[in-house]
Amino acid sequence: MEDTINDAGAIIKRWDLDASTSYNRVANLFKDYRQEAQQLLDAVNNLQHSMHFGIKESSSSELLVHAQTLMQIAMKRLQKEMYTVLSGNRYFLDSETLSTRSSRQSTHSSVSDDEINEITDTEVSISTRLSEVEKVSELVMANLKAIADCMIGAGYGKECVKIYNLNRKSVIDETLYYLGVEKLTISQIQKMDWNVLEKKTKNWLSAVKIAVSSLFHGEKILCDHVFAASEAIRESCFSEIAKESALNLFIFPEMVAKYKKLTLEKMFTVLDLYNSISELWDELELIFSFDSFAVVKSQAVESMVKLGEAARFMLTEFESAIQKDSSKAKSGGGVHPLTRYVMNYLVFLGDYSVAFSEIIADFPLSIQSPLPESYADDSPVSVRLAWIVLVLLCKLDGKAQYYKDVSLSYLFLANNLNYVVSKVKRSNLKFLLGSDWLLKHETKVKLYISNYERMGWNRVLTSFHENLTTEMPLREAREWFMKFNSGFEEVYRMQSSWIIPDSKLRDEVKISLSRKIVSGYRTFYENYRESLSGGGVKSVVRFAPDDLQNYLSDLFYGTGLSEHGTTTYGSSPSSSLSISTSSSPSHAG
Repeated sequence: MEDTINDAGAIIKRWDLDASTSYNRVANLFKDYRQEAQQLLDAVNNLQHSMHFGIKESSSSELLVHAQTLMQIAMKRLQKEMYTVLSGNRYFLDSETLSTRSSRQSTHSSVSDDEINEITDTEVSISTRLSEVEKVSELVMANLKAIADCMIGAGYGKECVKIYNLNRKSVIDETLYYLGVEKLTISQIQKMDWNVLEKKTKNWLSAVKIAVSSLFHGEKILCDHVFAASEAIRESCFSEIAKESALNLFIFPEMVAKYKKLTLEKMFTVLDLYNSISELWDELELIFSFDSFAVVKSQAVESMVKLGEAARFMLTEFESAIQKDSSKAKSGGGVHPLTRYVMNYLVFLGDYSVAFSEIIADFPLSIQSPLPESYADDSPVSVRLAWIVLVLLCKLDGKAQYYKDVSLSYLFLANNLNYVVSKVKRSNLKFLLGSDWLLKHETKVKLYISNYERMGWNRVLTSFHENLTTEMPLREAREWFMKFNSGFEEVYRMQSSWIIPDSKLRDEVKISLSRKIVSGYRTFYENYRESLSGGGVKSVVRFAPDDLQNYLSDLFYGTGLSEHGTTTYGSSPSSSLSISTSSSPSHAG
């Protein structure tokens, strides 16, 4: 035992920080003298075994005191080396490098020989560069583990952990700071202007993915490796390093959810926050698996709960705002600003179908009777979206009554429902509402157009009810043309300011009217034009078929000056919505 202590002492004293040799005090032992570093570790282990043997055999106290003095010298040196390795190799202990190394190792373990042979030259080049970094990283991690194992084995685990925690906690704090994560209070949040808070929210959304998938993940990999010898130390170390920062990170969404000035356009910021936590949940459970991190996962859950409550509140406000909207339809029968706003809002909601469905899963509709059969499928998100659309359509039915001309009210309903259907077809809503919903409402658009044509062109269309092949006296033919001229001119003048914004629907209506009017008129025109050519024929046969076609082609652009059959409500609609319906809702993230 005495020989072992003396041999170990010779090695340990060589690296005594208090020795007179100044070089030894500043030397980077594990970087520049790897063989000597291993000798030092072996000497400490031998010294430790000798001390245990000496205590067991009741050896002289003088010998044990000497051994303890040597142990303290060695531990002081290893503390210095632990600090040097940690602080001098931050690049190679970067969380992204550690996470990449871990994922690459997992991937390679499941790749077949055939797949390896298919790797391209570019991938080989990238792999080579990464492998160089990984080699250094693995060497640094091995050095840290060797020092930790030696110090813990010698009973100096507390000193080792203290140095490790101080260094790695500063790494996490600095990284989160550079990512823009701040430690804020609920009071500070409430006093912020929304533009400022929205900017901080965007920073958080970018930071949280890096923090979880790279920073905390990499830190756990490092901690698990360095302190592999003790699960208790691994947990206490990682908890000391990461718990406070993780709590601060995940309390931010809850504070945003409690923002006192939440309005409808802020819904998408809330959903972005909810979605980010939901998408990271599996990683959270894996990384924060220790019992000491239950409070972190609990905070993440609480944030999701509060965000869900905020989203449900805004959804209720949204439905209420639609029902209370008091703006009136303008002349022309075009798409109402309320329709545009609501559908743009719903299109954005449709992009959050997963988060939205989770939020409203336990938020049933508070209506007296269920939606009509086949109006939507059974999923909560589909039912809720279908309900909001139904609220909008009911509101539009009421607005259509402001038109004096019934045919214009049908055109208004057709334009607005067609806009709703178009938005659904071109967005994620078509998958949520389903093909049955689309077919039902496309059919209703056609019905509205049919009613518009029947009622709006009644005076013209009834002219063709007689048998077109039946000969009539020239006097009756003259009266027929005069009646047709009067009816067509009046209807055209009335509808010259009406509008169909959708080009496809506009063309369909023009083609339909042309078939019904121009085709019928052409028969009369060809049968009686020559007979009525004398005696002021122009005053009787005013239109050639092509003239009628041209007049119809000019309709539905809303460029005319006439407002017959409409009610004018001023230059712009007023709205009871909490935000202007003249613009689309802003989409955060």
